[in-house]
Amino acid sequence: MNRKVPRMAGILMPIASLPSKDGVGSFGKEAYRFVDFLADAGVQMWQVLPLNPLGYGNSPYQPYSSYAGDELYIDLDLLMEDGYLFESRETLPNTGRIDYDRARSHKLPYLKEAFKRFEGLSAEKNAFDEFCKQSWVYQYAVFITLKKHNGMRCWNEWPDAQRDWTPESDFDLSSYENEIRFNMFLQYLFYKQWNALKRYANGKGILMVGDVPFYVGIDSLDVWQARDNFLLDEKGYPTFIAGVPPDYFSATGQRWGNPIYDWEKMEKDKFRFWIDRLQYSARLYDIVRIDHFRAFDTYWKIPSSCETAMVGEWLEAPGYAFFDRLLEELPDIWLIAEDLGELRPEVLVLRDAYGLPGMNVAQFSLPDTDAVKKNQVIYTGTHDNQTVIGWYEEMDTEARLKINRSLDGEGRKGKSFSYRMLHYVMNSDADYAIVPVSDLLELDDSARINTPGTVGSPNWEWRLTELESLISRKDFLKEMIISSKRMPISKTE
Repeated sequence: MNRKVPRMAGILMPIASLPSKDGVGSFGKEAYRFVDFLADAGVQMWQVLPLNPLGYGNSPYQPYSSYAGDELYIDLDLLMEDGYLFESRETLPNTGRIDYDRARSHKLPYLKEAFKRFEGLSAEKNAFDEFCKQSWVYQYAVFITLKKHNGMRCWNEWPDAQRDWTPESDFDLSSYENEIRFNMFLQYLFYKQWNALKRYANGKGILMVGDVPFYVGIDSLDVWQARDNFLLDEKGYPTFIAGVPPDYFSATGQRWGNPIYDWEKMEKDKFRFWIDRLQYSARLYDIVRIDHFRAFDTYWKIPSSCETAMVGEWLEAPGYAFFDRLLEELPDIWLIAEDLGELRPEVLVLRDAYGLPGMNVAQFSLPDTDAVKKNQVIYTGTHDNQTVIGWYEEMDTEARLKINRSLDGEGRKGKSFSYRMLHYVMNSDADYAIVPVSDLLELDDSARINTPGTVGSPNWEWRLTELESLISRKDFLKEMIISSKRMPISKTE
């Protein structure tokens, strides 16, 4: 996986956080305007959060499927252009917070209308039929259909015949046929619009960086249809769950609730579950960031009966066997390893054995400027951090003095704290430098995306109401990228 790359600059911007008139960001006009801004500023990477169907707490890291996309991101105006909607429709106020339930309720009637018109047209039938040949499409449509008919309860609480459904079972789905086809249609629209946006970005020399959670949620197609890959009891409930022990973010640790993999079984079938998952992600994105990479080395195993993550044990995973197999099947996959937190040295040895770039978050590593390495992705902060302004405002005097001394290098004295942080990250030795859009705009913690260890509002709800303030910083960003010698890559055809 070692590759020679030019020094590159990127922006972290969730699709959901884009402005729109439908309550949540989408693959529509504002996404294309954002790509134009990136290209004009010389940015080469756009990092997004997972695009899978949002699960518990509207978290993109607890999705209902590793393959399906969330219909929230389907743009209604693009459906009008394709002839699936009429010109007149209602809109939602363009506020700075996402109301997920309201956005879904608002979009659903229009998506149903588009489906009716699609069924009456034949222009895309071949493309739709070809898309539906992927086995996960039908399975996900069945999963989400049955889930809705069961009050959105987890599959392990469904009636036995539905809980144990497989494509080979004799359970009669005929009464759900139209709804299943509608959900397949939504997946077709999602991937059609996403792929068009990605092609547009690639054509302007921008690589799309996706994010793959290490674990999958118990309430997911992944677990429902592949239970033998997980440590579950006979009723489908996890016997052990994932998380991390007490850390920087939480004194009681983080109890994520995801089921633990049965690594012994996975190794016997040559890690088919994981390889298929990453192969599909590599089709969606140019670069794939694996969240919680350290669990390929050692993972925290919590008894499901424990209410916190304080009780558990570290166990070794077959990381080398997995990556050897992955490279055999996907030698060109481009990965980033999220290697943050308190790690044993063996995690970094595993990462370096395959030449994977790790991560450096300036909020964690400063004032240690020597922590920055060439084969790294350096961030001012990630979606899990405070904004740099919020972080600075909460520092005590001594901490501020230490950080300021480390940032007062050439070209940074007398500048704002945000400027100095961006300058430090862009001019570092790291091959990749990525900045959250909130830090580029110098926003406070009202623009924080997520606080680890907490669930629900206001997590995942922040978004921009307009792009003009961002576009006005184009020349500033372009000058910083050029001065740091992070030159744009060649545009793809």
